Amino acid sequence: MSAADQWVGKSVPRKEDKRHLAGASNFVADIRLPRMADVAFVRSPTAHGRISSIEKPEEHADRIFLLTDLQPLHPISGGPEMATFRNAAYPPLADEKVLFVGQAVAMCIGCSRAVAEDIAETVFVDIEELEPVMDAVGALEDGAPKLHEEWPDNSFVDATISEGDIASVADAPVKIRRRLKMNRQATNPLETRGVVAYFDHRLDELVVYTSSQGPHVMRHGLSLALGMAEHRIRVVAPDVGGGFGGKNRLMPEEIALAALALKVDHPVRWIEDRNEHLTASVHAREHHYDLTLYAREDGEVLGIEGTVHVDAGAYALWPSGPFMETSMAARNLPGSYRVRHLQIETHTSATNKPPIGPYRGVARPGACFAVERMIDELADELGLEPVEVRRRNLVGPELMPYRTAGGLRLDNGDYPQALSQALGMVDLPALRERQHRGEPDGRKLGIGFAIYTEQSGHGTAEWVKRKSRVVPGFETATIRMLPDGTVHLLVGIQSHGQGLETSLAQIAAQELGLDPSAILVRHGDTALSPQGFGTFASRSIVFSGGAVAKASRALARKIKSIGAHLLQVPLDQVIVRGGAVHCGGANVAMKEIARAANIRPEMLPAGLGPGLDVTETYEPPESGGVFSYGVHAVTLLVHPVTGVAEIIDYVVVEDCGTLVNPMIVDGQIIGGVAQGIGTALYEEIPYSENGQPLATTFGDYMMPCASEIPAFRIKHMVTPAESTEFGVKGMGEGGAIAPPAAIANALNDAFRGSGAKFLETPMTPRRVSDAVAGARAGGQAA
Repeated sequence: MSAADQWVGKSVPRKEDKRHLAGASNFVADIRLPRMADVAFVRSPTAHGRISSIEKPEEHADRIFLLTDLQPLHPISGGPEMATFRNAAYPPLADEKVLFVGQAVAMCIGCSRAVAEDIAETVFVDIEELEPVMDAVGALEDGAPKLHEEWPDNSFVDATISEGDIASVADAPVKIRRRLKMNRQATNPLETRGVVAYFDHRLDELVVYTSSQGPHVMRHGLSLALGMAEHRIRVVAPDVGGGFGGKNRLMPEEIALAALALKVDHPVRWIEDRNEHLTASVHAREHHYDLTLYAREDGEVLGIEGTVHVDAGAYALWPSGPFMETSMAARNLPGSYRVRHLQIETHTSATNKPPIGPYRGVARPGACFAVERMIDELADELGLEPVEVRRRNLVGPELMPYRTAGGLRLDNGDYPQALSQALGMVDLPALRERQHRGEPDGRKLGIGFAIYTEQSGHGTAEWVKRKSRVVPGFETATIRMLPDGTVHLLVGIQSHGQGLETSLAQIAAQELGLDPSAILVRHGDTALSPQGFGTFASRSIVFSGGAVAKASRALARKIKSIGAHLLQVPLDQVIVRGGAVHCGGANVAMKEIARAANIRPEMLPAGLGPGLDVTETYEPPESGGVFSYGVHAVTLLVHPVTGVAEIIDYVVVEDCGTLVNPMIVDGQIIGGVAQGIGTALYEEIPYSENGQPLATTFGDYMMPCASEIPAFRIKHMVTPAESTEFGVKGMGEGGAIAPPAAIANALNDAFRGSGAKFLETPMTPRRVSDAVAGARAGGQAA
């Protein structure tokens, strides 16, 4: 293959950016339809209570809808298909109890959103308040108020993750116990959620435009909830402005809008405002860890024991709900280290807060934060350099493939080499010398490291093991060459900012010997796109990239057969490159082959049917997934009095296998790290004791902006995966996993020896200054 045809590995500018930069994108909020009305929801002001009555003003009664007005609807169960998981169907509108502030109770329609909101203000909801449950650990204590009366307690599910024999290391010479917490966040994509729904009488189908990460899965869920055949439901995800997991579950508003469209017989639209997003949309990240680490005096880690509580909120979202959080957190605790013994009791608690969903990185940032902080605590305890403790415990290439405690298989990687590369970029001796001299402005210098692993591309076997209701075990691609030699590529995956239209076009272009500009990628419409499961869990390039490669190769075989016939040469002597089929010095252009296949069938070889259209499905042969990994190294300055931290250097050394488009990969890393910095230093939704959210606008919910995001230094270690097309691995979540741990460790390093501990995110200026002041006073603050 010539360099001109080698598209995988090139930093091709993103095809998507042309329309985005020109303001020509089409998001849900851009959709305008005749007779369309806007919807506003009446939402509960109470965290926990029984609904006594809902009063509709007579003058607006025909524009106010309750759950009874939307019937018939069918409850659908979220969470896994396992007997030990307790479920409570999440109603589109509450009609008996409300279980968190912001839960939708009624919906109102008006000629504009402002009119709909005015009508919503006239609806009176009488709620008998009950005591709320606001703490994931306290929710499981005896006597705690129950959210779901039919349950014996507030636990969705409890389980034990056990590997090795933790009792065998109970007498280890070094034992460190710490309680760590990662606080609740919102997903906060640039585009909030939105739905437009109407019934198309010409095609006899319900059309739902929604900002979604997986339109085919959402169609299936709507079919279950509405009791409609799937062929009568069309779900369209147009341009989607970010998802981060928050748009990967079927939410009550989507069901309610779809049901309403069937009742009123005209288009209806709801666009989530930022207040709704912060108070009532998908949340993430609320983890509590109580861990004991067992080690030798030389710093070798022997085992980890403890408990993990995840605050799942009031309901399990369809299809998978919160059940994976605790399991993934526990199994990821060993990370990249040789931990032989693991014993973790896991608890998924129901509380009077919005449900959590699979936010970018899912449970891995919490697990990484916990284990990497424990590694630094071990270094503190033994008076060792944190980097050396990591070196003594890292899984090395000689142990690959290696199953850590928890069952994760770390393959195709060199963790010690990644750490060495990061150290070479950081120049630790020079930073230690600067640290020793001190900063003239009184700030403290800290250097922190964190090593992460990212499981991606896991298929049927892994999801069946997790008892998932929907098993995303494959992806589909349809590739179609048109009469002029250009290509339509239809995929079931959903792009919402990752540059998939560009990356997938590069893969197809390489297999077909075309320029990516000749390939148009279509996705997001269940009426056009082949079956797929959407974009999440860093699966897109592994699954959809594999399907595109497989379909493109099949198409290339037919193209070569036609080309060989037109050239009158043997099939085994032709190659595809540069937009033509070649044999020696002779060639026939792709458009001539496409013309023969599509509109001049008499030119085809005998026995070969017309058309250039191929559909293929793909699942990698290693169904358990592949692992990307990396090292983050942070240097920061922090003031001991104000607690304000400034990141002055951020190094990322990562290995995600073959890079299809290095520029896009770097963009994904930078975006992920920016999210991770938000988790580490800024983002939190706290609640009052009576369940009121205390961050309901961007005035209260802090997010890192351009001034808080440092310049990044990124280095790639390319170790191709052995079981995927082109050796790719998923990497979309990797950037978000390590920053909370690396930044916490840098803060710990800045105040090493002071007794200050940083065990809770976000590490806001107040928490940092309180920890330092508490340590100086002889106490200890988290």
